[in-house]
Amino acid sequence: MELVADIVSWALLGAGSVFIVIGGIGLLRMPDFFTRLHPAGITDTMGAGLILLGLIVQAGFSLVSLKLLLIMAFLFITSPTTTHTTARAALAAGLKPLLAPEADRKDG
Repeated sequence: MELVADIVSWALLGAGSVFIVIGGIGLLRMPDFFTRLHPAGITDTMGAGLILLGLIVQAGFSLVSLKLLLIMAFLFITSPTTTHTTARAALAAGLKPLLAPEADRKDG
């Protein structure tokens, strides 16, 4: 049974790490501020969530797993809220989204 818990834990840790790496690559490759918010949110929510879930499986039924669950609940509430608030603040400050590359625009 311990072997199964280790395998599940490492699979979740690996999947979370993959989400974080993909989110980091997305942050570098996206063209403007608003499209960069999506990989940042994925990195926070899915990457950290899967890593915390893997740590919960590894810790077993203990006070540590309860604390990790509280951290995960906090992340699932605050990460999307932060992303949404950041996008609204950027719009309020006058930052415009990039709708198409300059070469593809028909207006000029």
